[in-house]
Amino acid sequence: MLGPFAESRAPPSLSPRFYPPEGWAWGLIETGGKPTQRYGVAAGWRAPRATVVILPGYGESAEAWFETAGELIRRGYTVWILERAGQGGSARYTLPRDLGFVPSFDPDVANLRALVSVVIRPTDNTPLILLGHADGAVVALRAVETGLKADGVIVSSPALAPLAVSADSAQALAGRAGLGRLPSPDWRPWSRSSPDDRAQGLTHDAWRGRVQQAWQTANPDLRMSSASLGWRGAHQAASRAVEAGAAQVKADVLMLLPARTAAANLALCKALPRCRSVAIPGAWPALHLEQDRFRQPWMNEVSGYIAAKVDAERAAEVAPLAAATPALAAIPEENSPPTP
Repeated sequence: MLGPFAESRAPPSLSPRFYPPEGWAWGLIETGGKPTQRYGVAAGWRAPRATVVILPGYGESAEAWFETAGELIRRGYTVWILERAGQGGSARYTLPRDLGFVPSFDPDVANLRALVSVVIRPTDNTPLILLGHADGAVVALRAVETGLKADGVIVSSPALAPLAVSADSAQALAGRAGLGRLPSPDWRPWSRSSPDDRAQGLTHDAWRGRVQQAWQTANPDLRMSSASLGWRGAHQAASRAVEAGAAQVKADVLMLLPARTAAANLALCKALPRCRSVAIPGAWPALHLEQDRFRQPWMNEVSGYIAAKVDAERAAEVAPLAAATPALAAIPEENSPPTP
């Protein structure tokens, strides 16, 4: 097991908007003897209006979300980013470090629940919002299905594993046979010449498309390449668990979708008790790294959803106070005749 990596060095090739938000601090969390996961947090100077926990997708470190985190912090929210097991600055299960491997998504779910209950400890009057991107959405939904209390869940470009076919079944079998650490057939080591997010068709934006690659170039411990057979099997198992337990999600869900989206996402939204899906026409999957013409509508949906939760919480606080205030008795005017 390879240890975690906390502090990172800002790439000189990036502009300051992609740097850590002011006051950003790193921490580590571990449950059940599983690899330690890295998280980060920052807040504004005022009392937080809401708490937002971001769960990145495969291959992303927290650094890819700094721009978005900064915008949410300026809106008055405390932002936490929990990196995934075996990715980013979190500890690894195996070598090479850039090979994505986990035997299960359960540690991700357990550490998310521990982060909220032990570290964050949200107050009753501060809404807790989960924001999961790609397969990070699988972790967010699975945590809520298994008992994590959240006031709302935003799933951005959710990535569920496709239904099992022969190759996927072989991946799952490899994991059960203890061969999950084997690389997938398409695995290649991380390279400076590896395609960035724009070249992979994840974003139209040339600058934001380089963000993740730039952080990984400057910080070798953050580097990630393709997933192992075991990771793919774990993704498949977690995806099926989310679909099977959809009715257990008590929080309402906002699903933000790119132009190209799998039918499974819309089917999942229909299966969730309270889910609203919003498409961003023309956008590619990395909505948080997209060009402004796509990213701004996405950001408006995210911030509007959180603001609505804040307003609802405030209204709930005011209502009992108004109901408990006694009506003022009528006081006779001075020199008025007594009431018979």
